Amino acid sequence: MLHKVRGIVLKTTNYSESSVIVQVLTDKFGMQSYLINGVKKPKAKIKMNMLQSLHLLDMVVYHKANTNIQRVAEVRQTPVFKSIPYDMVKTSIVIFLNEVLYKSIRQQSADEDLFDYIFNSVAWFDEVEEISPNFHLSFLLKLTRFLGFAPNEKRRTDQIYFDLQEGEFFSRVPIHANYLQLDDALQFTSLFNTPLEKNSEIKLTNSQRRFLLDKILVFYTLHTASFGTVQSHKILETLLS
Repeated sequence: MLHKVRGIVLKTTNYSESSVIVQVLTDKFGMQSYLINGVKKPKAKIKMNMLQSLHLLDMVVYHKANTNIQRVAEVRQTPVFKSIPYDMVKTSIVIFLNEVLYKSIRQQSADEDLFDYIFNSVAWFDEVEEISPNFHLSFLLKLTRFLGFAPNEKRRTDQIYFDLQEGEFFSRVPIHANYLQLDDALQFTSLFNTPLEKNSEIKLTNSQRRFLLDKILVFYTLHTASFGTVQSHKILETLLS
């Protein structure tokens, strides 16, 4: 049976000389793997440049329940990116976010709120002309709402330590090293709360961004099974410094 779905590309793996398997987060079926034949041929209808990191797709797919690899009938890039493929900084940010998303998302069923957040954020990021150096930080913290481990920013005046394991403020120093002191914690929660389109208003130095990014990745590691190590942020830090 054919279905119209929207998709977000998360990983493309070579399958044969001319075919690939693409892992796509879809609005209707969650994470799915699609076999796409002939993409490397000169006259391919579906081209490899449509299947890059976080490209946004309209698809017509065949879907069979309990099948590991599905097939596609049609793929269109919608919207077509205007800036991400041509801007080195935007490309690096997208590659980094793609790596975190791939390690974080396990949904085999639909989660339209999660899908819409990622789809709309990436589409907005492509449209915006001035790149905020805080975008990736704010995006990842807001994403935690949909992954089930959003930070609890409520605090009493005596609660000056944010425990990354518990995701909330405490008045005493945690017995482990995974916590933030008040100034850093307030920046952390500000990135979580401030709308993406206003995240450039949060004034941070490059060293503060690097510190907060490291702590955000620790936060993800603590709350995401088998998260592992993220590598692409090292290149990103160099470009944004």
